[in-house]
Amino acid sequence: MATVELTAENFAEKIGGDGITLVDFWASWCGPCRMFAPTYEKVSELNPDITFGKVDTEAEQMLAAEFGIRSIPTLMIVRDGIALYSEPGALPQQALEDLIKQARDLDMDEIKAKVAEQKAAEQDAAEKAAAAKAAPATTEAEEPADADSVTKA
Repeated sequence: MATVELTAENFAEKIGGDGITLVDFWASWCGPCRMFAPTYEKVSELNPDITFGKVDTEAEQMLAAEFGIRSIPTLMIVRDGIALYSEPGALPQQALEDLIKQARDLDMDEIKAKVAEQKAAEQDAAEKAAAAKAAPATTEAEEPADADSVTKA
């Protein structure tokens, strides 16, 4: 399968569904990006069941900023709408194929359960923080003026 151009308009649609999507954040002026492109294209042809997308960081600056892309090329792997990997650097073909194998081999039910637990914990922490912020300020408890007053009492 040939790579697809990812834009702000189609990004969520392409990576949000079931299956594996690889995303290459790149720019035409980037030497390592140009060196990685043939490898990425070749691996895409070897894996027709996977979506291989490319984000031109010059044309899609807002999208690159949304994902905190600070160095290119950056490769991101998403499976079933969950980002599994995001690292800068051009990879040799074997390393890219190994990453794909690891993404294929993951137990996504276990990953989804962990993500749900993490979201629940974050929501619980946010609710507790909001409740603490809304609670009336407490005054200092009646404390002894100094340590001697405790021992002499």
